[in-house]
Amino acid sequence: MRIKPVLYAFIPLAALLEHFEGIPDPVVFFAAALAIIPIAALIVHATEQVARHIGDAWGGLLNATFGNAPELIISVIALKAGLHEMVRASLIGAILANLLLAQGLAYFLGGLRHHEQTYQPTASRLYSSMMLIAVISLAVPSAVSRFFAETGAAAQELTVNLLLAIILLTGYALFLVFMLKTHPEYVQSLDMDLASEEAEPEWPLPRALATLLLAAGLAAWMSEILVGAAEGTGHALGMSQTFIGIVFLAVIGGAAEGGSAVAMALRNKVDLSIAIALGSCIQIALFVAPMLVLFSPGLGPESFRLAFNRPELVVMLLAVLIGALVSGDGHSNWFKGVQLILVYLMIALLFYFMPDAVPIGGSLPG
Repeated sequence: MRIKPVLYAFIPLAALLEHFEGIPDPVVFFAAALAIIPIAALIVHATEQVARHIGDAWGGLLNATFGNAPELIISVIALKAGLHEMVRASLIGAILANLLLAQGLAYFLGGLRHHEQTYQPTASRLYSSMMLIAVISLAVPSAVSRFFAETGAAAQELTVNLLLAIILLTGYALFLVFMLKTHPEYVQSLDMDLASEEAEPEWPLPRALATLLLAAGLAAWMSEILVGAAEGTGHALGMSQTFIGIVFLAVIGGAAEGGSAVAMALRNKVDLSIAIALGSCIQIALFVAPMLVLFSPGLGPESFRLAFNRPELVVMLLAVLIGALVSGDGHSNWFKGVQLILVYLMIALLFYFMPDAVPIGGSLPG
């Protein structure tokens, strides 16, 4: 994804605004948000460069670690601030943003340029089945949380979350082995797309690693500023923590990958576009979310739980089913993109008006 150089100016600007007294929180928040976009693109690019040196298998593992680094860093900073509800919303929002918004824009803009686009449906169906499994698995701790909340057995609830996190990470590791080692034919057309890309100069490994570490550090710095201004921004603009997490933080963290998915669709490389968008969803559900559970005891006074409320689970399940239905036939056009974007806008509208008071395992008040 090509990033306008002017966006890099928001990095020092956000740092300066944070230290000036009297600057409204929304100004600081959106300055830090714009600063994260080029940093996220730099992380994605540096990861691709490192992967060239270490081969496909380790490159896949590296992409699992750093591909969603902005989302992971933002979530870690928010956990340290005790904003657990915002973190849960940002995880669901990141999945929705990739599955509906990024993929919808890719289909829409790609369809306007190329009328009808085709791709290999096998990988798309595999991604969709993995996402459905992930959604079902996330419903387990939510049900358990509701049950243990009535009995007061908090220790058992934490044990369930830790064991589930290990299961999800194991599933993701096996998914990587399947795609990269035992059944690489599932991404055969993706490999051909990559081979046809214009050759870009390869960075030396030290430069790629240094850039990756620098970008990760900048992302952590800007994320701390962003999260610090998030609550004040919500109060000033009348937005809940849930809405900020599910829309703003999710779109910001996934801007680089979403832009890459759209760029590939415009080049008529829909296999690669789908791999970016849906692969990112799987990373978030099976890698980022369980990693937050495992490391949260050292980040704050309370462990993070994968316990979502009923509206969050319902919209995620519906999004996965709609995404699978739309992308499962190997053909895309601009109207399929419109369908996905409309669903995303309706979900965003729901969470704008939904209060933070919806309990874990609960539904909207009648």
